[in-house]
Amino acid sequence: MSCEPAASIIRKFNGLKAVAEITGISSHSVMRWRYPRSKRGTGGVIPHRHADRLLAVAREKGIDLSPADFFSEGSEK
Repeated sequence: MSCEPAASIIRKFNGLKAVAEITGISSHSVMRWRYPRSKRGTGGVIPHRHADRLLAVAREKGIDLSPADFFSEGSEK
């Protein structure tokens, strides 16, 4: 049960720990991005305050990530 687009973006960085280190938050907080809101998650939404940092690191590391990747029609509301 992984909500998009968070699950795909986390995979691009090879997991929770890497994203947690990049964003400066706990792995548990990153994990909640993949959970539906009914289970106290974000429904696949990555908080916007982390987007710029993730995009910058993706550019540095050659990871295919664009601003459009943070939006998904399939995100749970």
